Amino acid sequence: MITINHPPLRQMAKYIGLPLALLFGFDALVVIAYQMLGMKWIAQPAIPLSLLGSAIGVIVGFRNNSAYGRWWEARTLWGSIVNNSRSLARQAVTNIRARAEEDVEGVRYIQQQIVHLQIAWVNCLRQQLRGLEPWWELKDILPQEEILLLKNEKNVAVEIQKRIGFLVMDAFMAGYMTERGWGNMDETLTRLCDAQGGAERIKNTPMPRQYDYFPRMFVHLYCLVLPLAMVANLGWWTPFGSTGVGLIFLALNKIGTDLEDPFSNTIFDIPLTAICRTIEVNLRQILAEKTIPPMEKPIDGVLW
Repeated sequence: MITINHPPLRQMAKYIGLPLALLFGFDALVVIAYQMLGMKWIAQPAIPLSLLGSAIGVIVGFRNNSAYGRWWEARTLWGSIVNNSRSLARQAVTNIRARAEEDVEGVRYIQQQIVHLQIAWVNCLRQQLRGLEPWWELKDILPQEEILLLKNEKNVAVEIQKRIGFLVMDAFMAGYMTERGWGNMDETLTRLCDAQGGAERIKNTPMPRQYDYFPRMFVHLYCLVLPLAMVANLGWWTPFGSTGVGLIFLALNKIGTDLEDPFSNTIFDIPLTAICRTIEVNLRQILAEKTIPPMEKPIDGVLW
């Protein structure tokens, strides 16, 4: 996620620099053909640019709204994961209580296991959504033997949550928590599972290709028509006027494309790495651990 208000010129050039340069070159060719080669027929001032631009703007705007809706839903789902992760850790610490002095060590172990598995779950889910292997992220959270067992699972995040559920049930069966406390923790796990399903739905269901193909085609055709409609009035200034208008449409089209997949591991994603680190810091704090990692900070204006 880009955090700076004004992207540097280098980033803007990488964003739409190539299509903008091609458009400027095409505009220059149109002007040369019109002004120097006598090809006056190339000018088409009767083209209704305003009507075409308005129609294309509506189409691109609709596509961008749909893309942003996916992006915002993904951020909302991960906001739910943050809240429910905190709730699960709090419930593990406050609901699971030792009945006698000899139970203290066992209860502390269960609490630690639940919290550490939840930290592993959010990091694993993040990697799965980004299409990356989770093992490097888990090596400092879980024992190596547990990681080896998890490598046999197709959906590692689901397996981790199952293990949390077993720990919660074990605590209830051992008498460390009440039935109401067990029910509350099970409900929290269900909400986390629902959030995972929602995120996977966004990842596994891309935008319909028509939403991407047709707006891009219309924008490119409009940019090609621009200099033909402007050259008779603007003359040598046509490349600047046409490219300036084309910049708006090309940028809008690129914005919609970038927001379609909020889990594509690019600078336009929601900041999953930072969100997972926030969860880890909060959960380790609830567990009263001494060693807590620092928060993630933006790197070159991008929060990952």
